[in-house]
Amino acid sequence: MKLHLLDRSNLGNSSFATKVNEYPYFLKVWHYHPELELVVVLKSEGTCFIGDNVEKFGIGDVVLIGENLPHMWQNDEDYFLQNSKQTAKAIAIHFKKDYLGPKFFEKPEMIHILELFERARFGLKFLNIDKNVISEIHNMLKLEGFEKTMAFLHILNKLAKHKSTMRLSSQGFVNSFQASKSDAQDNVQAYIFKNFNQDISLDKAAEIANMNPSAFSRFFKRVNRKTFSKYVTEIRIGYACKLLQENKFNISSICYESGFNNVSNFNRQFKLSMNCTPSEYVEKRKRSNLPQQ
Repeated sequence: MKLHLLDRSNLGNSSFATKVNEYPYFLKVWHYHPELELVVVLKSEGTCFIGDNVEKFGIGDVVLIGENLPHMWQNDEDYFLQNSKQTAKAIAIHFKKDYLGPKFFEKPEMIHILELFERARFGLKFLNIDKNVISEIHNMLKLEGFEKTMAFLHILNKLAKHKSTMRLSSQGFVNSFQASKSDAQDNVQAYIFKNFNQDISLDKAAEIANMNPSAFSRFFKRVNRKTFSKYVTEIRIGYACKLLQENKFNISSICYESGFNNVSNFNRQFKLSMNCTPSEYVEKRKRSNLPQQ
């Protein structure tokens, strides 16, 4: 799986592009583009890869992806079955940071939206989003010209003021991706995200980067500020946390689904990363979600 630069420049008679994508499943393309992208998931479930974050997605999710941040949406396996009746549907809005002019968002009244664009460099998920905001985004697609532009500006204003958000990708990934501009780094990242929950090896990654294993190991640590094995383990643990939050599988199943070969190693690595065992993590989540007395 290669990292693709997608051309989103054909906007027609508009300063930003809006589209409803509806397919049997989302296309598994690891890609990036110079436009920001606002995504609203209307149907389907699966896993999204944004930078070095692995995140489960589902209906009602709203995510803002920053410019040139690699990402991919991958549906669950049942979407790919021959007789599957599942469908994947999402609103995607693509726009440049200066789509209303180079200085527009630098005005005092607009600076909070510019700050939203800056936060989106890492990918931004909006938590507990009001359904009315999703309705406004959906209704905006029916508008044209001035009304559509003002409606989108109103939506950006609401998103910029929304308090409950989660940053997705890490500072290290964003910095290394911007700094590397290297096919080797891009192709290795794509290999990791496609195979993190399967057998994955440094030797294979080195082969993809066209390096010998020792040189690749030094290269990877220099660029990502951590070893290859630690990087893969962190992605697997992050994915395991998402599965634990869903509460659909037992810990043993999540161990193997996340790419670990045995439960004892999974428990050990999880505790090293999260300072608690998987079962303790689940209990903490339950307690944090208890209604206030």
